[in-house]
Parts: sequence; structure tokens; C-alpha cells
Amino acid sequence: MAREDEVVNDTSESDAEAGRDRIVQQTDQDASSSRMSAVSLGYLDDPFTRGLYPPGDDVPKRYPIINRGTYVRTKAIDQLVTRFIEASPKQNKQIISLGAGSDTRFFRFWADRAFGGSGIEYHELDFEANVNRKRSMIRGSTQLSGYVDQAEKGGSFYRLHAIDLRDLTAKSPPIIPGLDAELPTLLISECCLCYLPPDAAASVLQYFTMHVKDSLALILYEPIRPFDAFGKTMVSNLASRGIHLQTLKRYSSLEAQRHRLRLAGFDTGQGARDVYQLWESNEWTSQAERDRVERLEWLDEIEEWKLLASHYCVAWGWRGDMFDEAWKDLRSTE
Repeated sequence: MAREDEVVNDTSESDAEAGRDRIVQQTDQDASSSRMSAVSLGYLDDPFTRGLYPPGDDVPKRYPIINRGTYVRTKAIDQLVTRFIEASPKQNKQIISLGAGSDTRFFRFWADRAFGGSGIEYHELDFEANVNRKRSMIRGSTQLSGYVDQAEKGGSFYRLHAIDLRDLTAKSPPIIPGLDAELPTLLISECCLCYLPPDAAASVLQYFTMHVKDSLALILYEPIRPFDAFGKTMVSNLASRGIHLQTLKRYSSLEAQRHRLRLAGFDTGQGARDVYQLWESNEWTSQAERDRVERLEWLDEIEEWKLLASHYCVAWGWRGDMFDEAWKDLRSTE
């Protein structure tokens, strides 16, 4: 029989873990508010953000540097996803978004007919509370539920899964319904794996590298450079809100992110750029787009923008011919 103090300790640790999980779940509200701000001011064209935004909540107005960062992050990941879909356009493919929250990418791509002739298996994994909220909003929206139905008739499928990613690290992990091991597969983690301990994050990736037999790739969006003055302040500010980015110190640079991808099995190729590099590069953001975005809001915090943008990155790695065709000209050096 367990001693009373052991039971109390187990309960306390369980309560603490549940509290940490709630904080991580709530970060989706921050991301959703940032998207809503960027959309309302014209940075992004996304008619679906409102449908997945809490009804009755006011539209927030973020600082210009936050809006610009949201824009760059979204456009860079969209470009990588688009290149994947357009490679071998008649080949069916699979996209798995980890910790997707209120993300609208499936709906935006379907509405823009970006899936082309491909049948896309589109999976989103998140905590049960986040999945239930999103499922309820989709069912309550004629537009969103209509797009899901249209996609199915066109051979593409949108699947929401209430799965704690930590469960995928177990000795007998759950089977993800509808996961097709024979399809070229793209994983997306936008500030998701960084909340797990590094070994657990690596084990989550191992689940997919072992289960998917075809070409496989990963896109990461994560903070970097925690050791300089700005990085230390960033980490401290997040910690004051109970947010701890557990992989940040291990994968603290662009090179560390690329090395991480190689070790995880994405050994055909890797790339990484910080958000400021993505903004400044014509390969990622055209001059016309930079001019358009700069006209949306006056941004006088130029140095602060450079600092903030250089502390977040998009990294991508892959194995297999499908992604070599799609991404081979996007390798980068720090």
C-alpha cells in the first residue's frame, strides 16, 4: 500500500503537469490573436481566421513587429508546403500538423485550389481540449464544414486527432487513424515540439520516421539564440508567464537546428533561416511584398524588429526524392 506522503506527492506532480499543459494549450490563443491582428490589418489574406476565433472576442491589435513576424512566418511555411504539393502534382500526399491548434492552413489551401490534382491526407494533432474546441467551431460553420465535405468529394481528407504527442513516445504508442505509411509525408511543427523535453521531442519524430515508409520531411518554426542579451530577456519574459521552451538551449542556432534534423533522419537535405533573413531575401519575400507590408503600418522600431526576427527561425529537413525535387534549391547556411 502506498504511503500517504507518496500519494500526496504523486497528486501534486500530476496537478503541476496538468497546469503546465494548460499553459501550453493556451499559447494557441496567443497565436490565434496574432493571426487575427495580422489578417485584420491586411498583412495576410485569411478569411478563415475569424471562423476559428472565439466568438464575441474583440479583434486584437498587436505591435507592428509582431504582425510582420506573423506574416513572414506564415508565408515562409506556406511556400515550403506549396513546393511539396506542386512536386509530382498528381501524386497523393500527406500533411501532419503537430499541435495545430486553430491553424487555418488546410482551409486556405483548399479554398485557393492549392491542392491541385493531388489527393491530400491532412492530419492535425493536438490536446483534446483544443481539438474539441476546433471541431465544434468547424461544425458550427457552414463555410468550414462545407470545405471539409468538398475536399472529401475531391479525394482529400481533413482529420482532427485528440492526441497528446507524449503518448507517441510510449513503448506501445497509439495508431493515428488514417495515417498512410505509403504516402510522401510532410510534418509541420510551429512552436510545438519546443515545449517537450529534447529527448521526448526526438522520440515524437522517431515515431514518424519509423512509421512512414515513403519520402518524409519536417518544417519547424521555433525560437533560437537564447544566450545573448535579447535572448535572455525573451526567455525570462516567457518564463514569467509559465512558458518554458525546453528544446531552446539544445537547438539554439540555425546550425544546431540543421544538425538536429540530420540526426532525426532527415538526412537528404536541411535548411534553416531566421525570420529576418526570410524577410530580407527576395527568394522568400519579394520586394513588392516588402513594399506592400511596409505601407500597412508605420514601424519605427527597426532595430527591435531585427532583434526579434533574428531570434525565431524556420528550419526544414527531408529524406527522399519527392522533397529533393521540391526543396533542393532552398538549402541555406548560417
